Amino acid sequence: MNEQRKDILDMLAEGKVTAEEAERLIAALEQDQPSTASSLAARSKGKAKYLRVMVDALDENGEPGRVNVRVPLQLLRAGVRLTALIPPRALGKANTELNKSGAPLDLTQLRPEQLEALVDHLDEMTVEVDQPDAKVRVFCE
Repeated sequence: MNEQRKDILDMLAEGKVTAEEAERLIAALEQDQPSTASSLAARSKGKAKYLRVMVDALDENGEPGRVNVRVPLQLLRAGVRLTALIPPRALGKANTELNKSGAPLDLTQLRPEQLEALVDHLDEMTVEVDQPDAKVRVFCE
């Protein structure tokens, strides 16, 4: 049980909030943290199946906006395996263009086991962005 949920239950036990208020507070906590619970449950059950990227921020009008991308890891695994079929000369050109774009990535060195190592070590992380009220989360589930 997380600390915030315990605090709400303690307030309920002490009579500081009603059962309805406690229920609303707990529901609000669950809305703020659904991806953490689902990613931990999925990872404890077995191999991760999706890479998830979630962005919560205000748009240019000050309205809340949300991006929620769920990429099947099988697609990423297949893409890594397909790099073996690309001719070395084409990979060299792709690497040159990636470097020009500011992404120094060597596609000739990309291996499936590297992707698996990344997935195994990718816990939920928060990425800092320029907007103070924006939040970016990247995790596997």
